[in-house]
Amino acid sequence: MMVWLAELLKDQFSWLNLFSYQTFRAVMAALTALFFSLLLGPWFIRRLQIRQIGQQVRSFGPESHLTKQGTPTMGGAMILTVIILATVLWSNLSNQYVWVCLYVLIGFGLVGGIDDYRKLILKDSAGLAARWKYLLQSVFGLSTVLYLYYFGDDSLKTQLVIPLVSNFDWSLGIWVIPLGYFVIVGASNAVNLTDGLDGLAIMPTVLIGSALGLFAYVSGNAVFSEYLIIPNIPGSGEMAVFCAAIAGAGLGFLWFNTYPAQVFMGDIGALALGAALGVVALITRQELVFFVMAGVFVMETVSVILQVASFKLIGKRIFRMAPIHHHFELKGWAEPKVIVRFWIISIILVLIGLATLKIR
Repeated sequence: MMVWLAELLKDQFSWLNLFSYQTFRAVMAALTALFFSLLLGPWFIRRLQIRQIGQQVRSFGPESHLTKQGTPTMGGAMILTVIILATVLWSNLSNQYVWVCLYVLIGFGLVGGIDDYRKLILKDSAGLAARWKYLLQSVFGLSTVLYLYYFGDDSLKTQLVIPLVSNFDWSLGIWVIPLGYFVIVGASNAVNLTDGLDGLAIMPTVLIGSALGLFAYVSGNAVFSEYLIIPNIPGSGEMAVFCAAIAGAGLGFLWFNTYPAQVFMGDIGALALGAALGVVALITRQELVFFVMAGVFVMETVSVILQVASFKLIGKRIFRMAPIHHHFELKGWAEPKVIVRFWIISIILVLIGLATLKIR
């Protein structure tokens, strides 16, 4: 919106040329999302309390979590609202990738919102049935990948980027469709599984979103992408604004979500944010780097898969409880210790991912 306004009034106000720079608009998107998160947070939490939309703690979970019973949840609705606001305000709305990202964010947020609504408002402990949840995720995920395959940049259907390797051009062809589906839907569910402790999921989301924003910016710049030997995807730089909005909204939410949390994001936030990160990774052709940077999310997901498989095959559990953050809690680690150590791991993995930009 600001891009359109600047274009309209640039002859009268030359300083509006600032809005033509993606870096400036990305910073402003982050600050806008952060500001509105901090501004709306207390009001939003009070509304959730008034409506008695509180966390339902599982009886078989760690005993320390019983104190979380009734803590306001569905805070992800606020995250999505400010991300959409900041993105619409500061991005170039003629860019197709901006709308693809918003489509994924809103679509997966809708799936999570239905699940939260059934569990928290209708008091249906099962929430949205798993088959319906995955069906809706598949609809939004596949429709996104198919659109990108047919209408996105050619590199979206030809090139697989291998970290640390230059001049590698392996044509994926139609296989980009299942790959894209796995990245978007997998990331969505991985963040949701990680969102079990105060601030555990949102900080890695901020870190990964910021890193993907940098990848998007350099991918959209012909000079930078040629120098760094990564695919040049015209228009992808505009996603840096979207990623900055995610980072700003995430930091604002963390203000209230940090231990002990005043509000939880719920499925509406976790499913949407994970899918949003996944689609940016797909568009920038950084799926493998994303897999590395999202190592904490991957570790949480793998721990659940291993736990279920082990119990079904041999009747024994590998971990005391899955996802793995509960395993460390039951080993005696205090919740803040688990959270901060997982944050540290995320920082390390994101730095490794960023290092691949230069190491080819």
